[in-house]
Amino acid sequence: MEPQAKVAPYFHVPPHGGELVSLLVKGKERDSALERSRNLIRVPLNSLERSDLVMLGIGAFSPLKGFMGEDDYKHVVREMRLHNGVLWPIPITLSVGPFLATDISEGMDIALYDPDRDEIAGLMRVEEKYQVERINEAKSVFGTPDPDHPGVAKIFSKGNICLGGPVQVLSEGSYPEDYPEYARPPETRKIFLEKGWKRVVALQTRNPMHRSHEYLARIALEVSDGLFIHPIVGNLKKGDIPADVRMKCYRVLIDKYLPKDRVVLKVYPMEMRYGGPREAILHAIIRQNFGCTDLIIGRDHAGVGNYYGPFDAQEIFDQLGPDDLFIRPLKIDWTFWCSKCQCMASLKTCPHRDNDHLLISGTQLRKMLSRGEEPPPQFSRPEVIKILRDYYGELNSEGGKKL
Repeated sequence: MEPQAKVAPYFHVPPHGGELVSLLVKGKERDSALERSRNLIRVPLNSLERSDLVMLGIGAFSPLKGFMGEDDYKHVVREMRLHNGVLWPIPITLSVGPFLATDISEGMDIALYDPDRDEIAGLMRVEEKYQVERINEAKSVFGTPDPDHPGVAKIFSKGNICLGGPVQVLSEGSYPEDYPEYARPPETRKIFLEKGWKRVVALQTRNPMHRSHEYLARIALEVSDGLFIHPIVGNLKKGDIPADVRMKCYRVLIDKYLPKDRVVLKVYPMEMRYGGPREAILHAIIRQNFGCTDLIIGRDHAGVGNYYGPFDAQEIFDQLGPDDLFIRPLKIDWTFWCSKCQCMASLKTCPHRDNDHLLISGTQLRKMLSRGEEPPPQFSRPEVIKILRDYYGELNSEGGKKL
């Protein structure tokens, strides 16, 4: 395995694996590919595969050039590495049903079809067709075969026959039109370069920013040149707050409470797997490709329910070699509002007792709002609470839906 160069810390962030891959096809080449797709077998994509295809297209999954073949799949499941030794924590695979699989052979080109948009999203050269073992994958990647885990449920729904090979990506879906903040890795790298930022800290989020998130953001701003708030806008699990509502919350918080010249807000289209420690590694790889030097890893990063310990996603970084990643985890302890300190604090900064602490989480905030309760002012800024209260008020008026 070739080590990733660290010749200029905080100045040049190399893409993961050494190459920023762009698989998007545009212009006449795209027109030609769409024409060619008319004569190809169509393989329908589920929402996770569609999201992964866009991530491949924009280079966020660099150095991957397509869906994984069997050798890469097995190495990733077992060792968190591609067959060439490059760190990669979660399989990126394309599944196909057993009846359709009989019509597909290695060496064929296929069309990747998005049924939700009724469009050809990409082309793929099938280099491999192979069987996977989903229970083993679930145990290794997610730490559990429990189908109630949303990430496990997704891979169990995909089937056991996979196709591997390079792709051409013909569509980014509706993301560029739906989100003014949509950006690809070359674009964010250019932004950071133009701003002269050498140390860029990324904040991953799938929730509206409450006071704990804001506290993390301020810590990042203290130690860096700039903060990259990078929410996920792909499909989330049932009960999570929709992306358009969350975006309103991010914008108002940045506008009123953070230094706008030192914050960049962009979105990315990945679909959450809720994979805890392994997904934290994937989030770090993605942010390295977007040009960041650090990623905030707080309590239960990328977790769900009680499947992972509160700091498992931090500890997994301690298992990596010095050349596995350029980006570094910025590890933050438990955060809470302290009634004695009268501010946000952590176990590292506050001397007071547990009963003086108000633990703040997105789950608690969602539960209170869905029940029509008014969250304490310590939970989030009033402008954010108003946006969320309006959303839940509309939700509950549409037939009394509850989360």
